[in-house]
Amino acid sequence: MNLQTRINSFFLLGSHLLDEKNDDLVEAKTRAYEQNSWFLPSFIEESISQIAHQFLNKEALTEWTSLYPQIGNDGTGIKVGIVMAGNIPLVGFHDLLSTLIAGHTAVVKLSSKDTVLMEYVIKRLISIDSEFEQTIILQDHLKNCDAYIATGSNNTSRYFEQYFGKFPHIIRSNKTSIAILDGQESSTDLELLTEDIMLYFGRGCRNVTQIWVPEGYDFIPLLNALKKYNYLLDEHKYKHNYDYQLALLMMNRQFYMDSGGILLSENASPFAAISQVHYQFYKEEVPAFNREEIQCVVGKGGLSFGSLQQPNLSQYADGVDTLAFLSNLK
Repeated sequence: MNLQTRINSFFLLGSHLLDEKNDDLVEAKTRAYEQNSWFLPSFIEESISQIAHQFLNKEALTEWTSLYPQIGNDGTGIKVGIVMAGNIPLVGFHDLLSTLIAGHTAVVKLSSKDTVLMEYVIKRLISIDSEFEQTIILQDHLKNCDAYIATGSNNTSRYFEQYFGKFPHIIRSNKTSIAILDGQESSTDLELLTEDIMLYFGRGCRNVTQIWVPEGYDFIPLLNALKKYNYLLDEHKYKHNYDYQLALLMMNRQFYMDSGGILLSENASPFAAISQVHYQFYKEEVPAFNREEIQCVVGKGGLSFGSLQQPNLSQYADGVDTLAFLSNLK
C-alpha cells in the first residue's frame, strides 16, 4: 500500500464507523459494553464519532501527513510494538493509525478492557484492504520489535522503561487535565466544561479533574450544570466510587460540595478520584502548577470549553509528536 491507499482505507473505515445500520458494528458496541461496563453505549458512540470525524476525515488525514514529507509510499518493514490502554473506548486507536500511516507494522498488545472494539476496527481495516493483515499483529507479549509505544500508569511506565528503554520509544504515564475559571463564564461555557469533566466518567487523561477559581467564586452555577450527569449514579461502579469518596470526606470532616452526582473538594492535587473534582483558589494570577502532570488546560488562557474530548490528529498525548517519532524511525 502506498500512502494514498492507506489514507483512503482509513477514510473508508471512518465512513463505516458512522453507518448506524451496520448490524456487525451494533453487535460490537453491545459486546464492548458487556465486556466493560465503564463503556456506556453513549460513551462508545462519543468515542467512535470523534475518531470518525476528527481522525478519519480524508482532508484532515491528507493535511496531517503532508506535514511529514519523510513518510514514504512503501512499507518500511519496521515493527512498532504498541501497548494500549483501556480506560476509555478505543483510546489506543491514534497510535495504531499513526503507526500504519507511517508505513510500519503495528505489533499490538490490546488492553484486556478494550478488546472488542479494537478487534472489530482491525478486522474492518483488513476487510477494506487485505494487505493490513500483514501489517497488524496482535500479541499478548510484545517481542522482537524495533520501537515501542506504551501507555500505562506511573508504576507500569517504570517497567516499560526497563523493558523498552534500549529501543526507540514513547512511554506515557499518568496525566490529567485542569480548568482555569475567572468567574465570567456563561451558562454555555459551564455546560461544555461539564463534558470535559464527566465524559467517560472522568477516566481519561483529557478529563478535567481539578479547577482553579478566583477567591470568592460562586460555585452554584457550576454545580447546577453538573447535575446533567447525575444519571451516572445509576451505574453501580460509579455509584460505588461516589459513596466511598463521600464517606471519606464526611469521616475526615472535610468541607465538600455535591451536585447530587459529583463531589467538589478543595485539594492541591490535580488528580482526583472517580466521582470527585478538586478545586483551588487563586488571587490575581494562577500559581504555577506541575506541567509534567498536565495533559490539557481548558478555560482562561487555554483550550476552549468542551473541546478536550474532541482532539484533532495533531493533538498528541503528552505533547509528544507520535507521527514525527514514527516517520523518523530507520
